[in-house]
Amino acid sequence: MKISLLTSSRADYGIYLPLLKKLSKNKQYKLQIIAFGTHLSPFHGLTIKNILSDGFKIAHSIESMVAADSAEAIATAMALTTMKFSSLWALLHKKTDLIICLGDRYEMFAAVSASIPFNIPVAHFYGGETTLGAIDNKFRHAITQMATYHFVATAQYAQTVAALTNNSPFIYNVGALSLDNLENIALINMEEFKSTYNIDMKNKTMLVTFHPETVSAELNYMYVKELISALSKISYQIIITMPNADTMGSRIRTELLLFAKQNPNRVFAIENFGTQGYFSCMALCSFLLGNTSSGIIEAASFGKYVINLGNRQKGRACSNNVLHTPIKCKNILAAIKQVEKLPPYSGDNIYYKGNASQKIIDILQSLPVAATP
Repeated sequence: MKISLLTSSRADYGIYLPLLKKLSKNKQYKLQIIAFGTHLSPFHGLTIKNILSDGFKIAHSIESMVAADSAEAIATAMALTTMKFSSLWALLHKKTDLIICLGDRYEMFAAVSASIPFNIPVAHFYGGETTLGAIDNKFRHAITQMATYHFVATAQYAQTVAALTNNSPFIYNVGALSLDNLENIALINMEEFKSTYNIDMKNKTMLVTFHPETVSAELNYMYVKELISALSKISYQIIITMPNADTMGSRIRTELLLFAKQNPNRVFAIENFGTQGYFSCMALCSFLLGNTSSGIIEAASFGKYVINLGNRQKGRACSNNVLHTPIKCKNILAAIKQVEKLPPYSGDNIYYKGNASQKIIDILQSLPVAATP
């Protein structure tokens, strides 16, 4: 089976990683990795280097990002991505049995939509989820409706995909693929972390990731000010990972970098941890704060509480380690005090099913396209 796999960011690449390792070693598959989006952006850490350093070959790299992140700039990036992928699919459609895509990014939507006139089957990972505070919600559902095969993380999400696809017979609940990384990636210990990042995790540490709320983009400047106001009032060591390429993302980035610069002894801004570094930080920190999907999906497997801010992730199913709070200074501080009083989290992770990557391999082998010569 000839597979064209689309990866547009550090986030989806980290999720894909266990599957990529299995696909690349299995002679039944001819894997073509297509890297685009923020992977090719120096501003976002040029994360295409992560793919190469992990030993994977990149068949095609597509540059279509623009420097700005206004609504107009994002619409322009979508148009450029569609145009460039129309040319790529014209070249590859007879050499591709299956497109694999993941998630809900606008650039992923554009790449997939360009494939539709070529009638290439699409396998979509992690449809059915709901994030009411992000326009990604619309892109995710649109990709679901364009896809042929659907790999979901929970039974609840399978029901949503069934509703969106008129009860497609090709819906597979495999659990969260990213959680396979916990079994396959060796985390670094406290001493190695300090040596690599010059951050002493013996100090009480909060891991913060804050992305824009793209449904109400005009409020993001106020939100980041409320967040920084709360962070300035606590004594924790703070590790901040940078926001993604959404509307107002650069404004949030600027404010967070300035906060880190003003507090160099306890606030550290990290552009790109990579999967091993990020999971190691999650394992070593006290708890997470922000509005990233990794807090919802992965943190429970590390026994970490998450203070989920605002509406970006609203609608996603959550394990019992997640506390929700508005993006206001006083509410954030109250939530931190609440987490400090809780016993260590030892509950389940609703996204974990185990060995998701092998389940996916087994399903791929059973698909009608698997028989294509």
